[in-house]
Amino acid sequence: MSRVDPPSVVNIADLRAVAKKRLPRVVFDYIDGGAGAEWTMGENARVFDDVVFRPRSAVATATVDLRTTVLGETIDLPFLLAPVGSSRLFWPRGEEVAARAAGDAGTIYTLSTLSGCTVRDVKAATRGPVWYQLYLVGGRDVALAGIERAKAAGCSALVVTVDTPVAGNRERDVRNGTKELVSGAPFTMLPFIGQFLARPRWLAAFLLDGGLMKFENVILKDGPMPYADVAAALEQSMVSWADFQWIREAWQGPIVVKGVHTADDARQAIDHGAKAVVVSNHGGRQLDGVAPTLCVLPEVLAAVNEQAEVLLDGGIRRGSDVVKALCIGARAVLIGRAHAYGLGAAGAAGVARSIEILRSDIVRTMKLLGCASVRDLDGSFIEMPAGWLLANDRSAPPTLDEIDRLRAHGQRPLPQSIIDLARQRDR
Repeated sequence: MSRVDPPSVVNIADLRAVAKKRLPRVVFDYIDGGAGAEWTMGENARVFDDVVFRPRSAVATATVDLRTTVLGETIDLPFLLAPVGSSRLFWPRGEEVAARAAGDAGTIYTLSTLSGCTVRDVKAATRGPVWYQLYLVGGRDVALAGIERAKAAGCSALVVTVDTPVAGNRERDVRNGTKELVSGAPFTMLPFIGQFLARPRWLAAFLLDGGLMKFENVILKDGPMPYADVAAALEQSMVSWADFQWIREAWQGPIVVKGVHTADDARQAIDHGAKAVVVSNHGGRQLDGVAPTLCVLPEVLAAVNEQAEVLLDGGIRRGSDVVKALCIGARAVLIGRAHAYGLGAAGAAGVARSIEILRSDIVRTMKLLGCASVRDLDGSFIEMPAGWLLANDRSAPPTLDEIDRLRAHGQRPLPQSIIDLARQRDR
């Protein structure tokens, strides 16, 4: 059992290091890697450094209230566990293990369609709420059956991911032989099998858990979908805005749209029935070169205009990151890699440690800010780059001259929608 308590593990980066030692390269890089040159993945985390705090000194904050409400459910933490596919590869019964840790901490677990445990078993494993994340893998009829199982299990929200018309160009997966390793052909697998043999403890647990998982929530005519390269399956089953009509009719509950990255898509999501949107670029795993999600958050908040709740994921590694997102206006955030590193490092103990690291850091940060409740966090506690502030003020878009000056001083590009507004006004 890997140690994940202090002083061995004091932050998420330490959990990452433990997971890297325990997991085969192909599995670790599935968690750790992004698309293309991985610029967007890196910027998702780095960009939090561009936001600085403005603390209130000499303010007594003996206790800090971290409770918030998401889609009518009160949770004890301002972060949820994001959907992470194939978690059963990281630890035996991985999705159930992570869901149980989320429930024990008083927050929500989001189960991926592409998981190795059934939605029924995951919901039974936790005392907390479970959201079900929907891909249309297998087609409409298969997805409808999955929705019905999620309803029967008691999932409280459906998360529809809209940013996967194809899988991203994940170069680490290619180098590690992911496609070859799941092919089942011995001679095809042989050049890559050594990375499993190099992790005998992981391999023993993997085999005792039944070996290569199936996608237990994608039920085809012959049973659960075998584990395989899902790129082709995603391309054949992309979700479009037109699909939301039958998805709404089947689900009859709150829908969260994940993968919103522009004001236009935020408005589309609301028009198609979303009660919440997640500002997300899939953790930098889809289109490399898109803006980090924290930069996009002001644009989406302005477009939503309180018609739906706005959540954010991407790059969360510290509790202070969570606080910055809440100050800008997110209702809560989702953590993906942060909890997946914990799961890969030490199972339940690792997930619990990742949650505790973030929780403790949020409390510490808020006490240092002089703020006693997450509900009181707002823009007065931070300073954002000028371009972000202009993006948030849609009633007074910057002039084209102001945009040029921001660019000349090295500011990050403004959202295209703001530039379009400036052009319309300056004609």
